[in-house]
Amino acid sequence: MNDVSNQEEHTAARPAQQERQISQQQTLGAWSRGHRLAVSVPIFIILLGMLVGVSHITAVSADIQPTGQTMAMLTGDTSVAFRTHAGSTLPTLNTYKVTQRYTTITAKRPSTGEIQKIRMLIREPKGAGANRPGVVFMHGAGYGTCDNSFGDVAYALSSAGFVTAVIDKPVWSTNDITRDYPASATIYDQAINYLRSLNQVNAKNVGIYATSESTWISSYLLQQDPKVAFQVLLSPMVFSPRQSLGFLASQDFTLVGAHSGYQSIVRRVFDMDGTMFGLKNFDLDIERPAAYRIPTFVAYGSKDVMTAQVEGTRKILDLAHQAGNWDVTIRSYPVANHVLRLGNEADAGTGFADDYVNDMVTWMVGTAAGLNQTSERAAGSTLYQSIAVPKDLHADRALTVYGAWVHLAMVVTLLLTLIVAAVALVKKIVFLVRRKGPALGFKYGFGGALLSLTITTLATLLLFGGGLGQVIMGIVQLAWGGAPAEDPGMMYWSWPVIQVVCTLVVWAWSRVFTRLIEVAQTRGIAQLPPRKGAINDVVSGREPVLASTRLARVLFWVTAFAMFHVLLFFAFWGLFLY
Repeated sequence: MNDVSNQEEHTAARPAQQERQISQQQTLGAWSRGHRLAVSVPIFIILLGMLVGVSHITAVSADIQPTGQTMAMLTGDTSVAFRTHAGSTLPTLNTYKVTQRYTTITAKRPSTGEIQKIRMLIREPKGAGANRPGVVFMHGAGYGTCDNSFGDVAYALSSAGFVTAVIDKPVWSTNDITRDYPASATIYDQAINYLRSLNQVNAKNVGIYATSESTWISSYLLQQDPKVAFQVLLSPMVFSPRQSLGFLASQDFTLVGAHSGYQSIVRRVFDMDGTMFGLKNFDLDIERPAAYRIPTFVAYGSKDVMTAQVEGTRKILDLAHQAGNWDVTIRSYPVANHVLRLGNEADAGTGFADDYVNDMVTWMVGTAAGLNQTSERAAGSTLYQSIAVPKDLHADRALTVYGAWVHLAMVVTLLLTLIVAAVALVKKIVFLVRRKGPALGFKYGFGGALLSLTITTLATLLLFGGGLGQVIMGIVQLAWGGAPAEDPGMMYWSWPVIQVVCTLVVWAWSRVFTRLIEVAQTRGIAQLPPRKGAINDVVSGREPVLASTRLARVLFWVTAFAMFHVLLFFAFWGLFLY
């Protein structure tokens, strides 16, 4: 009996003895500050090196030289004049009263067979007789209708003797980035043929009025229909969407005062391979001589921050000359914005700049009458272009695949972290209410470190979104003719702040991992061979390195994985380029 009693006492004392031995090992094995620093620095260098490497690998260079291009006009007088026959006069604005009526056409999308019922608003000069010229208006970006688009300019042309047609924009089930430009060209041509069929219209004298985005469509239209008689191109987008939009974003990021880091985002975006996501419009083949083989009137505004005016004009002239056409008139108007207005087009009563309407109507009338132009071909304010069109942008499939993976992985891991964190929060609340003690059981300050690093990283992500959002809002203001703010504010200082914070976060994570290694060593895991039973003690939670509960350990590693993907997200967009 005494032997059994002594054996039980010895067995009961064993856990206490093991705890004292482990405590002694921990005390004896605790690292000095210098030891911790010696381990932290290599980990920091490796982590930072990975992120810097990603930023350099995903960087996209774009040649935007030369900067500050200009093209002088032959005269500042934008008026248009023609040589008329003796005793004859040309109709001008308000020569005729205007009547209007609606009709409907069925727009069938050739690629899919999808049907859209489109209303068409016809304006006619009352009492003008037969053999009238016609004009079909082509919408820019957005979702314009026949009622809210081109009302003033269509009325002006009809008052000068033109039969005009404005249709609802053919969009079908597409959106701003999936527009079907060849199909749209077919429908606009359908509207042209409708005008040609009218008794009062000269079928050989129907032209188009295209603005902004629709100048991509007009290129397809003129290749499909060689009988279009003339065209007015308002702020034409001469180059492919990848090049035109890349230029627009690069220039406007600079104009609003955004940090150069945000400007580098533009190059990554427009080097994406959109075909992977069903986006086929980035590389439209629109630079064709056939698009400029007819008499052409090109108009720009000096406050237009969306078009490459100098290179665009040169390209139009080059393509027109290749097609044997020398009848190209260029007009540039000071103070006018992208839609040749003096302000936001959406605001009622916002008029056109200077004499644009008079000049354009006069050109249309004289051209439709087949007269010879006597005024200068290039007139108005000097054209200016801040940077070159980034023509070296191209579809990079590898960059696109990696970028998609980084963004998807970040979203998935953040959602998973949110779910696990919600479960942990519920458990913590239950434990607090029932006074059951620690719910998660984090050890050695890992819980507090995880919380602070997570909050810091996510706050940095929000700061990045806020800075980029301010840049976008500044560009929208520019597009409507506004002036950039004198102090760019967050869109400038947020980038270097994020860079500093990201570097500090990487350093903090290296310290956390160093602490993990230190505790693992004191537990007898980080040695060869591991202390007998050490791994089982850690896995079972009897002698934890991170936390005493499995939920806490899962929360730590899931969160750490998610925060690493946030850092990879920052690296992809160039925040680790110093």
